[in-house]
Amino acid sequence: MPAKSTNHTIIIREIEDNIAVKQRMLKQLADSIHDVAEVFLSSLRSGGKIFFCGNGGSAADSQHLATELVVRLRASYPRPAIPAMALTVDTSTLTAAANDYGFEKIFSRQIEAHGRSGDVLCGISTSGNSANVIEAVKSAQELGLRSVAFLGGSGGKLKKMVDNSIIIPSDNTARIQEGHILVGHILCQLVEENLFPQS
Repeated sequence: MPAKSTNHTIIIREIEDNIAVKQRMLKQLADSIHDVAEVFLSSLRSGGKIFFCGNGGSAADSQHLATELVVRLRASYPRPAIPAMALTVDTSTLTAAANDYGFEKIFSRQIEAHGRSGDVLCGISTSGNSANVIEAVKSAQELGLRSVAFLGGSGGKLKKMVDNSIIIPSDNTARIQEGHILVGHILCQLVEENLFPQS
């Protein structure tokens, strides 16, 4: 096991790197976050719903954010449920779609089934190149859904495909994922406070 001083060096370095990314986010992403919040709000106000999808840690973020909307973000802010769904949770559908159509179709098939014009698809991909998220965006666009993406680095292929994107200014996967969940929490708060304002 590394010496205690080495471990402390790693800990300090990683926290400082996280802070540096958050400082860049503060300077660069406020407008992008605001614009995505407006897309979410427009859909929800007209009876639409929000779909989330991603792989690995981004699958976990999809489930996390859908839950924040359906259940609640804060116990101190009671409000009605907000319609959202993670496309990452139904193992029977995921495995059947992967087996019958290929892994790249696991999300797009669900968009075909559940998506309606006016809904929003939020794809989460640290690289911006996840094939199954790309296919989901294509299906969403064909059906009249708005598409947004949480990305990192250069934004990958998805940057040019979606209507709106939020690109975390880092090439480090861990930092990108940490940025995504911060952005997601901010969006959930903006959604609930604008849909259900409290005095």
